[in-house]
Amino acid sequence: MTAVCRHVAYLGPPTTLGGLLMDPPHSLCVQSYAPRRQRHGTVNADGFGAGWYVDRRAEPVRYRRAQSIWSDQSFASLAPTIASGCVLGAVRSATPGFPADESCAAPFAEGPWLFSHNGATAEPALVRKALRDAVDWVPDALAPVDSAFLFGLAVARWRAGASLGTGLAGVVRDVATAGDGRVTLLAADGERVAGVTWGEPMYVRRHHGAVVVASEPYDDEPGWEEVPDRHLVQAENSAVTVTPIEEAT
Repeated sequence: MTAVCRHVAYLGPPTTLGGLLMDPPHSLCVQSYAPRRQRHGTVNADGFGAGWYVDRRAEPVRYRRAQSIWSDQSFASLAPTIASGCVLGAVRSATPGFPADESCAAPFAEGPWLFSHNGATAEPALVRKALRDAVDWVPDALAPVDSAFLFGLAVARWRAGASLGTGLAGVVRDVATAGDGRVTLLAADGERVAGVTWGEPMYVRRHHGAVVVASEPYDDEPGWEEVPDRHLVQAENSAVTVTPIEEAT
């Protein structure tokens, strides 16, 4: 399978969706048609989404579409007017065999959590069969795409008490055992951002009291650091930790 996506998460002082997702020279919008460091595929035009957190609301706000981000003029108009201190955005290249449907576009959401998957499971049917009893079948986990199933696995771990990062690490370990694939994941809960790398790259930057975790840098400014493969990156406030997945407990 050749599908891949681009995604980015932000944690820090409030920033606009436009300033994060649209304005940088190699923003998520640009990455949807001209990614610079994408290893599989060339265009991410099979849907997009953004999720963000606002005061006095326990759950994130979410905007998703089945179309490309560059063709949605309504989002282009809204994005500069909305600010948040925690944002997760994604653009999608659909895995062959899965529909280009809005329900398949990240971020997936349940309760306080937002979730995105970059890559593709090697054997979706085998993974689903082996791990179906470990899934929390929340509505977004029912979407007809492998990423949704991974989200259900993560929700089950989070509801059982796992932290944001250790929940993701547990999902990757389970999938690797059941069928493997490229399973780089990104999540947020309004107070934290976490990601795991497994077969697809991820970068992190600390800048002016904020932390950005992304599938590729959105500018050429200094400070971007690649997260090693098979590692967990966690950000809370402006503190960042990077540890091997096998040490994430």
